[in-house]
Amino acid sequence: MEVTMYDFSVISDDRGSLVALEQNKNIPFEIKRVYYIFNTKKDVRRGFHAHKELQQVLIAVSGSCKVLLDDGKESVEVELNSPAKGLFVDKLIWHEMYDFSDDLVLMVLASDYYNEEDYIRDYKQFKEIIIDQL
Repeated sequence: MEVTMYDFSVISDDRGSLVALEQNKNIPFEIKRVYYIFNTKKDVRRGFHAHKELQQVLIAVSGSCKVLLDDGKESVEVELNSPAKGLFVDKLIWHEMYDFSDDLVLMVLASDYYNEEDYIRDYKQFKEIIIDQL
C-alpha cells in the first residue's frame, strides 16, 4: 500500500512558526469539515472504520499517535508526530488511531460533511466491499 504524507511548508521567525493549509493546494480536496481529537488515553484505540467516499488528512498538531491503515490487502502503521506533516486517508481505507501521547491534538480535515451512511464500521463488510471492487 502506498502511504501519502504531505510535508507542509513551515514559515518561521523569532515570533514562532506557522503552517497554512489550503484546500485544493496542499490539501487535495475541498475542506468541508474540520474536527480534532484530544484528551484521549494512551491505551484507547479509535477509528475502526473506513469511508465509502470521504477523504481525510490527519495532522498531529501537538503530540503524537500511531495510525493503522488497511486497504484490505495490506496494513501499514504510520506515526504522526509533527504539525508540519499530514497523513492522507483515502476512501475505502480502514483506519485505527492509537498510542496517543498525553498532549496529542489530532486534527482531521475532511472532504465532506458528517454522513453516517458513508461509514463502514464492520471490518468483514469492509473486506466484502473491497473484494467487490476488484
